[in-house]
Amino acid sequence: MKPSSQGFEFHVRAQDGKARRSTLITPHAAVDLPTFMPVGTQGTVKTLTPEEVAATGAQIVLGNTYHLWLRPGPDLLAHFGGLHAFSRWPHAMLTDSGGFQAFSLSANVKLTEEGFTFRSHLDGQKMFLSPEEAVRIQGLIGADIQMQLDVCSPGNSERHVVEEAVARTTRWAKRAIASPRPEGQALFGIVQGACFADLRRDHAKELAELPFDGLALGGFSVGEPIPAMYETLEAIAFEIDPERPRYLMGVGTPQDLLIAVGLGIDMFDCVLPTRNARNGQALTRFGKITIKNARYRDDKLPLDPDCACPTCHGGYARGYLRHLFIAGEILALRLISAHNLHFYGELMRGARLAIEEGNYIDYQRSSLDRMGHGDLL
Repeated sequence: MKPSSQGFEFHVRAQDGKARRSTLITPHAAVDLPTFMPVGTQGTVKTLTPEEVAATGAQIVLGNTYHLWLRPGPDLLAHFGGLHAFSRWPHAMLTDSGGFQAFSLSANVKLTEEGFTFRSHLDGQKMFLSPEEAVRIQGLIGADIQMQLDVCSPGNSERHVVEEAVARTTRWAKRAIASPRPEGQALFGIVQGACFADLRRDHAKELAELPFDGLALGGFSVGEPIPAMYETLEAIAFEIDPERPRYLMGVGTPQDLLIAVGLGIDMFDCVLPTRNARNGQALTRFGKITIKNARYRDDKLPLDPDCACPTCHGGYARGYLRHLFIAGEILALRLISAHNLHFYGELMRGARLAIEEGNYIDYQRSSLDRMGHGDLL
């Protein structure tokens, strides 16, 4: 059942094997797919201004419902006209449901058919998150796309635990769809099933019968072996309804993105590029650079001599970045974060171009081969 949220469209422009080049139209902006969404947990991508994030090629960012619910609160966000106006981000935005954080960050979490009961990690206040409440909160936040509340089982869960999570997620999906939300705000369903391909496949078919605007794969990168994730994605990703965008939640590394795009995934998010930047790790076409390593002390080269980001194009030397990082200067985190997000943006831009030209597998293979070097630059 294909939905028709006002101001929301999805069009596949080209396909090369399983890889798709698409356009996602939202009320705030059109988004070229495949794409990577920088994560703005607290209403900001850490250390960067909205203008700097957009300059990396990002056309859509992710806001974290759990954290925004606890602080500053959805009513305050609504008072300012929603998170777009509050954060000064004029482009597209997606919010997660908050369920994963409620389950993983809070003390004394209790899961029932009604929802999650937990205590805030900030002040211990007792909170309750239901499928209906998740829709209400995200409505006040005002993102272009919101996610249903789901149940994510740990990656090593036994099958019966995963089956129960899948069934409950389906019931919660129906409750989310039945809940009122602002006109024009899209709603995505979340496919669960851990690494059981048959459960994933059946769940994707169940959710495709509901009027969701897109379908996401949740519950990956939660402790399962990476090869198992790839194997499951290969088995089921391309079978997910081709008329809707496919979103792989919380994943991941540059290698993950390249492989998943080749399997038919359109959208990604992950804290990795900015979190790793704050830990002094730059991500480049030739692998990782750990900037605190002594070998970079007198290195005059930029992170990547051929990179067009402001950090590299501006001539900031590895030796200078190492000095800033060792000295605890915030500028190091800003410069490396900008570089990492620019690298992700260029990786996805290259993927889109390769799909249009019909040579995605060559692009994927050559990119993966280069990234194997790491700290050898």
